[in-house]
Amino acid sequence: MNKLSVKVTSICLCAAIMLGGAGAAYALTGEKNEVPAKAVTTSMKAEEEKEVSKDETVYVLAGADGSVQKVIVSDWIKNALKEDSIADKSALSDIENVKGNETYTMNDGNMTVWDAEGNDIYYQGNIEKELPVAMSVSYKLDGKPISADELAGKSGKVSIRFDYENSQYETVNIDGKNEKIYVPFGMLTGMLLDSDTFRNVEVSNGKLLNDGDHTAVVGIAFPGLQENLGIDKDKIEIPDYVEITADVTDFEFGMTVTIATNEIFNKLDAAKVDSVDGLTASLDELTDGMQQLMDGSSALYDGLCTLLDKSGVLVDGIEKLADGARVLKDGAVSLDEGTAQLQKGAADLSSGLNTLASNNASLNGGAKQVFDTLLSTATAQINAAGISVPTLTIENYADTLNSVIASLDETAVYNQALAQVTAAVEENRPLIEQKVTAAVREQVEAQVAATVNKQITTSVTDAIKEQVSAQVIEAATGMTQADYEAALAAGRIPEGQQSAVAAAIEEQMATDQVQALIEANIAAQMDSDEIKAAIDVNTDTQMQSEAVKQTIAENVELQMNQAISENMASDAVQAQLSAASEGAKSIISLKSSLDSYNSFYLGLLTYTNGVASAANGAATLSSGTSDLKSGTAQLKAGASSLYDGILQLKNGTPALADGVTQLKDGAMQLSDGLKQFNEEGIQKIIDLVDGDLEGVIARVRATIDVSKDYQNFSGISDNMDGQVKFIYRTDEIKMK
Repeated sequence: MNKLSVKVTSICLCAAIMLGGAGAAYALTGEKNEVPAKAVTTSMKAEEEKEVSKDETVYVLAGADGSVQKVIVSDWIKNALKEDSIADKSALSDIENVKGNETYTMNDGNMTVWDAEGNDIYYQGNIEKELPVAMSVSYKLDGKPISADELAGKSGKVSIRFDYENSQYETVNIDGKNEKIYVPFGMLTGMLLDSDTFRNVEVSNGKLLNDGDHTAVVGIAFPGLQENLGIDKDKIEIPDYVEITADVTDFEFGMTVTIATNEIFNKLDAAKVDSVDGLTASLDELTDGMQQLMDGSSALYDGLCTLLDKSGVLVDGIEKLADGARVLKDGAVSLDEGTAQLQKGAADLSSGLNTLASNNASLNGGAKQVFDTLLSTATAQINAAGISVPTLTIENYADTLNSVIASLDETAVYNQALAQVTAAVEENRPLIEQKVTAAVREQVEAQVAATVNKQITTSVTDAIKEQVSAQVIEAATGMTQADYEAALAAGRIPEGQQSAVAAAIEEQMATDQVQALIEANIAAQMDSDEIKAAIDVNTDTQMQSEAVKQTIAENVELQMNQAISENMASDAVQAQLSAASEGAKSIISLKSSLDSYNSFYLGLLTYTNGVASAANGAATLSSGTSDLKSGTAQLKAGASSLYDGILQLKNGTPALADGVTQLKDGAMQLSDGLKQFNEEGIQKIIDLVDGDLEGVIARVRATIDVSKDYQNFSGISDNMDGQVKFIYRTDEIKMK
């Protein structure tokens, strides 16, 4: 594998790691989002970051087979400079400000001007536009295709395949050739499978995680990237689908979620993609061109062979057409006679449909009343469970319940509980600081008192020892202490006498009487107002030191964190976290039931609208049968003219077969000539170089540039930067 192949493989692997995160509509067919051809750039675009940006999320609610039911677009305009007015561009209908009271005005060309008042803008709306990537889901049971509804409750070997068709591209000029370069969307599909139903689960292009009760499945694909890079699948196969296989009992299948984003390639720098020798590039491009030309000429020859084979059938068909024209001429007379009967039948049909349409209002009203009752009951149940929600309506129930489900996420509940506990403990910070300060002061005061006590003890002991020494010297030598010290200095006191005097002094100091005297003096001084005041002043000084303040702050934070930890570990908080998970499951089940009735309700409205339209059409049909009857005479005359013209066409068919034969022979010569030219001329040169490295490098750069160009789905103004992601959600499959 060459170096570029390794690089591309690395990009795909990195993309799988980087792809990290519900709504839906029918993907309406439409034109491709194509722009004029442009040349491949050799460096990243030097664009200045816009002051206003738009972050868009497109929610696609789909059936179990991937068919789109509804598309909801959510936009967030980030007003970095707090502008009073923001010029936006959006093709959305039913635009609703979902987070504020800011209003907008709509101008020509889908231009929307928001009265932002310095705020960010959050809005959503609906759109009828082809999605850039269409997703389809197909099922097989024991190797045979089966529909989602038929599969429910079945058992056997099941395969579920997600196919993604990328239709979002730009035409890019690569080395002088216009190429379709698709926006490189990464598709991340995930689901949760019950282990009682699904066993021996396998996934292509993905990963599995099993906790015993469930298997989490995540698959990744890059539709269009293989074509973008132009690399043979034998060298590198970039996945464009995800397929899951399993042994299944009583098949049931929950919803799936797929995220589509091009942010992977937006993070790459085209300027850092290495280049290779120009000669290698030219030869490799020549190899591709020759092979495509040979393939095209062979396909032309095969197609002409088929056309020649079918030319005889065409001649036979023209003869049959002539016979049919004669029959048509004869039948025109019968048609004229049957028109009168059609006229009567159309009148009866119009009358019957009018009767049916007269019940539309009652039918729609009854269905809406049932829906309103279901929503009212759901509102009461949710509020009774301690969750405050506004009154649910047909218009707001989906968004409201989605918000409730998000708020009941265990992580969100934990963070909310932590915030509440932290706030409560924070209210007690002054009291905790007071207690910690008092405790630290008590310690500091004890240390200061101990230091003072030590100083006083030394002073008192020295003073009493001076008195004891004088008494012992006088008793032992008959001299005063001053005379004794003078004699000692003059060397008149023998060493033995010196030792005896010193021992007598120490013996006297160790007596209980002297020690009691020392302690009494120490206690008296420590209890004096002067010493107490000195201790207080010294303590105050110590309390103002940075070291003591740091000690107090650290102890306060320690006490705060300990209080938070104890509260978070309490039974009340733990019960709250456990209840959140169960509550989310209940709300999800409730929303699923309401979604099912909503599908029925929307279908009923479509049906009654159809009945009304059919009634109007039947009336038009009834009035038009008179015109039809008057036109049958013209049909008779036209059928006669048609018959005459077909006879002339029949006479000219032999020339067609001769012309196709000559064209076939010429195509065969072209194919043989190109093959010989490639084998004897070009291929000998191409064999010297292995791999289309430069072509792939140019395509990688083009892919990065096209990805950076695609910033929005519903519309964005020129003065904005943007990013967009798509979230597809498929319906669950359950036994009825």
